[in-house]
Amino acid sequence: MSQFYFDIWDGEALVVDEEGLDLASRRAAEVEAALSLADIAKQLEPFASSDGLAINVRDASGLVLRAIFVCERDQPVN
Repeated sequence: MSQFYFDIWDGEALVVDEEGLDLASRRAAEVEAALSLADIAKQLEPFASSDGLAINVRDASGLVLRAIFVCERDQPVN
């Protein structure tokens, strides 16, 4: 098991994870980051900007991965 920290970037501010989670592998950290992004995205106001929404996952040695939420909307054709 390894300790992973999930720092959340909302496009304006970074919320640093001080506690972390004890997970079995990097793959488990990837899954946790994806699920966390989905949960955060569900809480966004409709049509709110999600530009820059990301989770930086780190361990004792530094950055492991960066999960980024991308929301693309089709523009109506006039």
